[in-house]
Amino acid sequence: MAKLSQDTRIALIGGGKMGEAIMGGWIASDEAPASALSAANFIVANPGLPRREYLERTYGVACVEQATDIDAADIVVLAVKPQVMMGMLETIANEARFGECLFVSIAAGMTTERLLGALPPGAHLVRTMPNTPLLVGAGATTVCGSSSASVEDVELVRALFSCLGAAFVIEEADMDATGAISGSGPAYVAAMIEALTAAGAREGLSADLAERLAVQTVYGTAELIRKTGQTPEQTRLAVCSPGGSTLAALAAMGEAGLSRAYEAGVAAAVQRSKELGAC
Repeated sequence: MAKLSQDTRIALIGGGKMGEAIMGGWIASDEAPASALSAANFIVANPGLPRREYLERTYGVACVEQATDIDAADIVVLAVKPQVMMGMLETIANEARFGECLFVSIAAGMTTERLLGALPPGAHLVRTMPNTPLLVGAGATTVCGSSSASVEDVELVRALFSCLGAAFVIEEADMDATGAISGSGPAYVAAMIEALTAAGAREGLSADLAERLAVQTVYGTAELIRKTGQTPEQTRLAVCSPGGSTLAALAAMGEAGLSRAYEAGVAAAVQRSKELGAC
């Protein structure tokens, strides 16, 4: 499908945190093409009754228990964990009503080739790797098409996710690496804020003040880089005075293995993504 309308039917299979972030972001967005969507466009399949009740109450969307309970859809967002993806797809593989749908996967590690083999014949598929800041319109999503996806399919998905932050079309070979950077990245940043908060508290600050300062500094630094176009290196050097406290801090962090820790973490995330894709 080339565009959205008020009649577009979007099914979300999996109503967890990431699925909620995507759906909630699209409903709240006033940017095209998501601006055409409202709660009435969505139906969510999720097995847990408390979760369904929460989504119905919070967003006003329709919910059903199983994917097979979805009566019709134009777009199907696959938002279940990789470990259960193939089992879920088996339940709809022979459902003719899904045959011409545009499927959008957010599952880490699951290749388009593998997913296409489990989808109903004729289905279109676009793979994405989003992150949770989508919920506040500040997400980062990478997008790649499958052999069944048209250029228009890929562009529609990119445009939808760009309503929730930034979205980039990439080659599928790069998906695991982007998942390790941006998909998992909010957890790395949150862990850094936790560490800075704890360090500030050890130096006598209240935990509340230390956390507020850390959060604002992360936000402000990201905005500085984004809006000025200067590189992270330029930003770092601008703060460092010869013989000053910042250089002392960075030297100590380097000796403690800061860069190596990030490299090891990203490598571990890439490896785990590949393992999940083989489940």
